[in-house]
Formats: sequence, structure tokens, C-alpha cells
Amino acid sequence: MSDPYADIRPYRDDEVAPVLERLLGDPEFLDAIAALRLGRLARLFPALLRPLVRRRLAREVRDVVDVSTMQGVIKHYMDRMIESTTGGFSVSGLKGLDPERAYLFMSNHRDIAMDPAFTNYALHQSGRETVRIAIGDNLLTTPWASDLMRLNKSFIVKRSLSGPRELLAASKTLSSYIRHSLQQENAPVWIAQREGRAKDGIDRTEPAVIKMLSLSRDKREEAFADHIASLGIVPVSISYELDPCDALKSRELYEKASSGAYEKGEQEDIASIGQGISGDKGRVHVSFGTPLGASFDTPEAVAEEVDRQIIEQYCLHPSNLQAYHMLHGRDAQVPDDLYLEEGDCSPKDFLERLHEMPHPHRRYALAIYANAVVSKLGSAEAVPPC
Repeated sequence: MSDPYADIRPYRDDEVAPVLERLLGDPEFLDAIAALRLGRLARLFPALLRPLVRRRLAREVRDVVDVSTMQGVIKHYMDRMIESTTGGFSVSGLKGLDPERAYLFMSNHRDIAMDPAFTNYALHQSGRETVRIAIGDNLLTTPWASDLMRLNKSFIVKRSLSGPRELLAASKTLSSYIRHSLQQENAPVWIAQREGRAKDGIDRTEPAVIKMLSLSRDKREEAFADHIASLGIVPVSISYELDPCDALKSRELYEKASSGAYEKGEQEDIASIGQGISGDKGRVHVSFGTPLGASFDTPEAVAEEVDRQIIEQYCLHPSNLQAYHMLHGRDAQVPDDLYLEEGDCSPKDFLERLHEMPHPHRRYALAIYANAVVSKLGSAEAVPPC
């Protein structure tokens, strides 16, 4: 029997062992791991280090026999990452969700790899099934990157197709796969509220994402509102006290504002993924919302409700308020009842972080943090100049 999703779905249990064997024999993959762990030394002696890296990785995955045991290895890395790069991790809202139902978790998008990773970690901590993760093929620039992501329950969103017919066909297959995962396999799914990260700190759902999800419904038999309810869309709000990629994002925002364009480097997304994993994050909070019912008749109405919940649930940190006051003045009024979590980064350390960036970039970096407050206050205007 043919598999209509074979080229986009995550790997299955029986595929895990051969994929791991392929990765352990891939020089590019071994060099990438060596560079991540050993830095300059890996660039100087790549051929010498490959056998050592291969043996180390082989030991780490020697007990991996299926997707579940692979997730156990990833959890080990998540534990270490949270311990070394965060000031604490907290979760809210999960108690209101049925642990037996597969939901479509739609989150704001601040970090390429960490947003779904923290969502997954929150679910795993509470004893729930981890999610299948939507990832754009623009990030999978090598065969080993695709293998690695699909081992981690990721499925591929084909964004690099050029023809409108091909894009529509791919979108229909994607929509069908998401619905199949939720309703036929009872497997939860994570998807971002938009294509690309909210680099300016403004979380807004793209109606095009909702339209894609609706491509799998039969318009003759199912109303749009009923289809949305059947997907179990749960808005998820992820907040970082410190954005590990704030310097990279502020540079891009500055260059776009000053020259009208920004040319992304060939491996820039990969660098952002690495920085997102290894960089300081301060405190991190994941807040789960309420499943959307059958009262939304258009993609725009769904997007508006997702936005409302994400903004309402967003956990502000002292860094957000500090940045807001630095941009708007110390006398700018902020309600006392805003959802605020105690911070790990002192005001002095936050200022030092800003001062490490080029002076023209700093206002853009401040806006990344301050715009969360602007959204909370219901302002129609983003903090200029973003």
C-alpha cells in the first residue's frame, strides 16, 4: 500500500535504525557535530576528529531502537540545555486540556528550534504525548538535516516550490497530513502561527496558515467552523526573558530599515538554530490556551482568536518592562495586573547585553522586548521603528 505522506512525514519506528546508521556514516553530519562541540579545533582537524565523533555519537544512541527511545535521547539534551542556558522553565494551562486528545498546538514563533522543543518538553513533563513538528524545507539544506529533524518527529513544509500548482498541491497534502495525524493517528501536532519568526516581537497569526488547514475539508459536507473545531486548535504562548538571537534579529531589522533590504547568509538559519540552543534565555514560560470551538466562520476570525489568546497568555518578564520604559520613558503607565514572572536577568545585566550590540541596533533590540508589552496594552501601533 502506497504512503501518500512518505516524503514529508516523520520517520517511523522501523526506519530509525537505518537512518541513524546513515547519519553516523555522513562526513558532513559528523563535521557539523564536531564544529558545534569543539569549535575551532574541528575546523583545523576535521578528518582526524570524525572517527572520535562517530564513536561518541554511536555510544549515545546505542540504545535507540524506535522513535520513543530517540525522544529519550533528545530529552537528555533538553535537560542539559535548560540547566545551562535558562534561569528556569515554567508551564501553565495544561490542566485544562484533555490528556487523551490530540490537539493542534499553534504557537507564537520566536525561535526556530526552541519553540517546538519547549512545547514538547512541557507536554513530556506532564506525561503527555509529544508533538509532530512542522518545519520548513528552507531549513533542511542538507540530507543529514532532514534526517535529523524527521527522527525528531518533524514533518516537512514544502516552501521552496516555485509554481502555484505545485505549491497548492503541496499545501493540500500538508493539510491532509495534519488532519490525518490528529484524527486518524491521535498524534498531536505543533505548528507556528506564521511563516518565519516574529523577529520584531509582534506575534500575529497569518490567515494563510488557517486557510492551509482548511484545504483538507470537504466543503459539501463540513462547515468551516465545524472543521476548525474538529482540529482542536490550542493557542500556545512562549515567552523568553532573553532572546538568544536578539543581536542577530536587531541587525536584520536595522539593515531592512536603513537600506530597504536584508540579504540572508547561506547558513544563517543554521547559525540561528545553534544560537537559539546555546544562547542565554533567562526564564522561559510556556502557556497553553483554550481549544477553539465552532464559532469561527472565517480564517481571519480564527487568526484573531489565536492572537487574542497568545497575547493574553503571554508571560511578561522584567526585561520586557525595562525595554518598554527605555523606549517610552520611565513615566509610561503600565497596569499592575499584567501577567509577569520574576526574572533571572538583572536590569544591569540587561543593559550590558544591549551595550554589546552596535549602537544603531539597540533601539531595534529594545523593540523586540518592548513590543510584547505594547501588544498586552492593546496598542494598534508597534514600537517605532519596527
